[in-house]
Amino acid sequence: MEREALFIKKMEETADNAYQRGIVSFSDFLDLYEQHLLQRIDWQSRGVSLRLFGGYDAAERRMAAFCPQDLRYSWEYPFSCLRIRMSAPRYSRPLTHRDYLGAALGLGIERRVIGDILTGEGEAFLFCETGMAEFLKTELTSVGRAAVAVSVCENPRDIPPPKEEEITGTVASVRLDAVIALAFRASRNSLTALTEAGKVFVNGRMITSNSLILNPGDLISVRGMGKFRFDQILSGTKKGRHLIRVYRYV
Repeated sequence: MEREALFIKKMEETADNAYQRGIVSFSDFLDLYEQHLLQRIDWQSRGVSLRLFGGYDAAERRMAAFCPQDLRYSWEYPFSCLRIRMSAPRYSRPLTHRDYLGAALGLGIERRVIGDILTGEGEAFLFCETGMAEFLKTELTSVGRAAVAVSVCENPRDIPPPKEEEITGTVASVRLDAVIALAFRASRNSLTALTEAGKVFVNGRMITSNSLILNPGDLISVRGMGKFRFDQILSGTKKGRHLIRVYRYV
């Protein structure tokens, strides 16, 4: 609880700075639980609005922006996207998210300055605070045993969308536990403890009730399992069940 209190105090000070100076103030990259804590607070009463973004719509690690209500200038989040390319992908084993993250943290930087990492064939896209971009461009020369070259991705269109697996199936209702069970091909009973343990988040908010009814477009993250997007109810069945579609990020 002390850690939570210190985090909230720091964010309140950041919000007050935004209001008093009439500027947008930012956090570092936040994990899902930190985002959940922020979304429980009435920031309007402090004269600011809260916005969360991580570089793309389905980002899990996001940066908070505190915006004064009467703000009259345009602004951008202070993070960059780096493109990390393997120099000889044909002669190296495929690299994973863990490989890229480990290589970056191995340079001595803190996790809080790094956002999501999207991996592709022979390359990855890493979001980081802008102040760390030049350091990573210079110092990140290898990932695992593979030599890499790092550059700033200037064109957002070059960033690949997250890989998705389309999953369809029937559920009795679009309750949270039923849809999670379908997305991860697990039994509802085996997932109950995850929700009660605070490991399930819907649109960045921690959910502790399995009976929550999902809406189309909701983004669900389950710590230790992954995340998916609830797309829609496709049709009903003769037995009163729902045929639904979700997209699981892989």
